[in-house]
Amino acid sequence: MDILHAIGNTSMVRLRKVVPPGCAGVFAKLEWENPTGSMKDRMAEAVISRAEEDGRLKPGDTVIEYTGGSTGASLALVCAAKSYSIQIVTSDAFSQEKRDQMAALGAKLTLVASEGGRTTRKLILDMIEAARRLSQEPNTCWTDQLNNLDSITGYYPLGEEIWNQTKGEVDAFVHSVGTAASLRGVATVLKRHNPSIRIVAVEPAESSVLLGGQPGPHKIEGVGIGYTPPLWDPSLVDEILPVKTEDAKEMTRRLAREEGLFAGTSSGANVIAALQVAKRLGSEAKVVTLMADSGLKYVNTDVYRRT
Repeated sequence: MDILHAIGNTSMVRLRKVVPPGCAGVFAKLEWENPTGSMKDRMAEAVISRAEEDGRLKPGDTVIEYTGGSTGASLALVCAAKSYSIQIVTSDAFSQEKRDQMAALGAKLTLVASEGGRTTRKLILDMIEAARRLSQEPNTCWTDQLNNLDSITGYYPLGEEIWNQTKGEVDAFVHSVGTAASLRGVATVLKRHNPSIRIVAVEPAESSVLLGGQPGPHKIEGVGIGYTPPLWDPSLVDEILPVKTEDAKEMTRRLAREEGLFAGTSSGANVIAALQVAKRLGSEAKVVTLMADSGLKYVNTDVYRRT
């Protein structure tokens, strides 16, 4: 058994203190139990394995990717385990902890400057273009996460875990949209088991493009790229809920203080949306969401470091 066998099969816990009376049960998968502290380990293993299988990635090649950090750390882990070099395009918009983790796992980093440390459509497009230029070098393999269908399959096991851990008694799945791969992968599996399961997508209110709004800057890392992601499949989604950055941050802090769940900002957004769904569904229902990554990736951000 090697480190890649430690990916997946994460715990599920019930939220107790942040859920008001009369709501559905709200359950969270603890995706920080994956080796890098993020659900992204699932997709990283899938995209690297598939690229090896079809010959796009060969011994001696360098993997190229643009990322806010969690995908980069996950890819760097898989590359370290499989002896590939990796070059990552990232930005100062994302936490120093994420950048340090990628570097610690052997990634070479290229930084793209942000507008005041915020995620914007322009930043994402600039990062993609920088990665595209790097991928034109010989002996490279660009995983291109926003367009990589293999990443969706990496989340099929997560969907099966949710189905099995709830014994098939799940009424809704709620999750934030970045690339849309994780939502799509889980939704595909859950809808296959029971088409009536409600799938709820979450996006930053400041950049609510999936609901037809204008793109705008926000600070919910890893989600809300400012345009509809290519992997987005609206046929699988029953509802889209916007969440404000400051509300997501405050819920993230509450989860740490009140539930003992030390997570990142998108997890706070997930829970806010899950509580809205749980209130509507009532006390007999079950709502599942994700603690997408660990709060250790954000300890020096304004989510946890109060001035």
